Amino acid sequence: MELLEREQELAELEGALAAAAAGAGEVVLVHGEAGIGKTSVVRAFRRSVTGRARAYLGACDDLLSPRTLGPLRDAAPKDGPLASALAAGDRDAVYDAVLDLLAGPGDGGAPAVLVVEDVHWADEPTLDVLRHVGRRIADLPAMLLLTYRDDELGPDHPLRPVLASLPAARRLPLATLSRGAVAALAGGTTATSAPLFRLTGGNPFFVTEALAAGPDAVPATVVDAVLARARGLPPEALAALEQLAVVPSGARLPLARALLGDLSVLAPAERAGMVEVHPGAVAFRHELARRAVADALPATRRMALHGAVLRALLADDEPDLARVVHHAAGAGDDTALARYAPAAARQAAAAGAHRQAAALYEQALRTALPTAERAALLEDLAWTYFHDNDRPGAVRAGTEAVELREQLGDPTALGQALSTLALQQWAALLIDDGLRSVERAVASLRPGGDSFALAFALTYRAVILVNLDREREGLAAADEALAVGGRLGLTRLRPTGLIYRGRARWQSGDPGGREDVLAGTALAEELDRPDDVVMGRTNLASLLWRYARYAELEEVLEANRQLADATEHTTHDRVVRSFGARLAALRGRWAEADAELRWGLDAVEGGGMVARQALPTLAQVAVRQGSAEAPELLATAWANAESARALPAMVTTAVAETEQAWLTGQDRLADHARALLARTECPGRERERGELLRWLHRLGDPAAPFPGCPEEYAAGLRGDWRAAAAAWERIGAPYERALELAGSGEAEATLEGLAVLDALGARPAAALVRARLRGMGVHRVPRGSRQATRENPAGLTDRQLQILRLVAAGRTNSEIAATLVLSVRTVDHHVSAVLQKLGVVSRRDAARALAALEVPG
Repeated sequence: MELLEREQELAELEGALAAAAAGAGEVVLVHGEAGIGKTSVVRAFRRSVTGRARAYLGACDDLLSPRTLGPLRDAAPKDGPLASALAAGDRDAVYDAVLDLLAGPGDGGAPAVLVVEDVHWADEPTLDVLRHVGRRIADLPAMLLLTYRDDELGPDHPLRPVLASLPAARRLPLATLSRGAVAALAGGTTATSAPLFRLTGGNPFFVTEALAAGPDAVPATVVDAVLARARGLPPEALAALEQLAVVPSGARLPLARALLGDLSVLAPAERAGMVEVHPGAVAFRHELARRAVADALPATRRMALHGAVLRALLADDEPDLARVVHHAAGAGDDTALARYAPAAARQAAAAGAHRQAAALYEQALRTALPTAERAALLEDLAWTYFHDNDRPGAVRAGTEAVELREQLGDPTALGQALSTLALQQWAALLIDDGLRSVERAVASLRPGGDSFALAFALTYRAVILVNLDREREGLAAADEALAVGGRLGLTRLRPTGLIYRGRARWQSGDPGGREDVLAGTALAEELDRPDDVVMGRTNLASLLWRYARYAELEEVLEANRQLADATEHTTHDRVVRSFGARLAALRGRWAEADAELRWGLDAVEGGGMVARQALPTLAQVAVRQGSAEAPELLATAWANAESARALPAMVTTAVAETEQAWLTGQDRLADHARALLARTECPGRERERGELLRWLHRLGDPAAPFPGCPEEYAAGLRGDWRAAAAAWERIGAPYERALELAGSGEAEATLEGLAVLDALGARPAAALVRARLRGMGVHRVPRGSRQATRENPAGLTDRQLQILRLVAAGRTNSEIAATLVLSVRTVDHHVSAVLQKLGVVSRRDAARALAALEVPG
């Protein structure tokens, strides 16, 4: 079939290859609906670069749970460094080997092209590698070519954040064929081919299949066309085709020969254009055709064919466990599932593929298992859900594990299961349940003396208590856990014990706790425990923020970003990203902070404890910008912080409420701040107390500096605006500096503060300052940035302007989410904020408002 209307895409690919040859590598994303011709474009490009580039090809599979790093295993040259790293399961070596492979020999030779098809089916470790490579490819003589179905990317699809991390990628969306192109393929006119165009919608694969059905009739559906072509094959060829149809993404030649014997039986199917035989594999020409054939099989026949594949796979000394599980499930072979799914799940979890691990654990749990084994798998599944940020799933799995352990009557195993459940309950904001579970675990295990289970329970008791700001109790639990572990010679729990002992100490005002946190994180790195490494950095980030050690915090954030390239730890990654966004907000980059923290709104129901890190600052930014969302965001942030019993989140939210009270004159909004003052009157809470007092002082409450009060707050409370402004300038906080200047009572300093507020887009504070200047007798009060007003009189953020333009173009929220790689819920919030700022109620009115604003497109 001729490749029509793809000249522009092929030219773009040639341009990317030329850039790669010059040492400026690029990522290219070829995307569109199923059947749109992504593979055809890639094949045409690969043929054209033969002899001009080093090409490596991998593809992702439509399995129940994808093969871990499957496409890299396909693409890796045999016996090379990448193949060795994959065989060894060495994560860091895999990243290095992929980059070395793309870099080539370094002698100015041919550029490299790494193609990964169907990345919408990729496993998490593969996505981590692609993110890692994509962020570094600009310095390589290489091209990373990815294909995916954009109609399969739901709001929470794991590919979305990877795409968002590649802002400089060339994006090549493939459109359907025009009426003229369909007519050309059909050998007729647009009029005679109209029924064909209506049936296929211009989808190239559908056109191909409909034409293959013959010239006499247009089939009712494309599936009918595929099946008609298959049923026209000789019986033995049809049987072979049906056997291949249950193997997603094709069968490697050894497997194909094991299943079919003589591959010549496929010759009629190959001549009919249904399958392709390559040097390494046999596969359907298109996945949609494979699915059509497989779905048409009777269930009993399909199960038998899966069983044949399963037997062939298990004949290998080292079978691919993900494929084994897929075909065991298809065959209804519970014995094989019970045997291989747990091992496959643990293999995926060890590689950081938490979503894949969860799917595999779930497969194993659908089978009849001994009660003890089922309980152990449920505990593993609870931790897998925890790392993937699935709070309800983690609680369900942990609860069922405890119920089974209670039936078995083993106090040691029950204590460990209770400890696992306790952390899941705490993370899901079931605080009292979590405390009861962990206290019950410790109480039941202590009579038995030292054990791993007791050390485990004490460790997670410390985790929960320290996160609830009960540092003294948490420190005692951490010390006891470390002592038990030391007597038993345990190392697995020691990093967590050290990290939380250090956090308890530092939160209580003992700076020596920092060394414990660093030691625990370093030990986790030494033991190759990435879960504990990211946990250590998360805790270190929270402490550095608390003590305003921003330069050190930036170093931690960068180190964690690099680790996040290599592993998938949604829970910890979101927390650390939040501190980066809070830094951006502190430095006046409010649009950036707002965009980064919007995930907190998506996580209110399912994110539980983690959302406390995002919501208070998101609300604070809304207050400072005068957003109509501010009251709702303040209420949401307070409800989450209160449910989490997290004092830092409560303080940040209360400060934002007090600022809103100052800006609007609603004094009652400061009630939470006044109530929290007593709770911050202790070591380690000096910054929180100073910030509360400074804002209450602006409202007129009596307040004075206290021993240990940070200088930027103490100076403001003393009335020394110059010292306060200078302190905020050293910190790099323009908004806070501007407020001190504006509160000076001196016209020149107040005007300087107003200019900063206008530049930041702090409309409410700027309005107050203008009124203050007029009250001081200043006659020429600046009206603000005329350029900013002309371009954006509605006060929209850059992201909101972007979304408004898409709304005006008639795009739905789902379409906007897909275009901007955001969740639908985040887009919903942005659209609501845009309508409120514009003072309109409909999308049509918003489009008219955009035209009236004359915002450049």
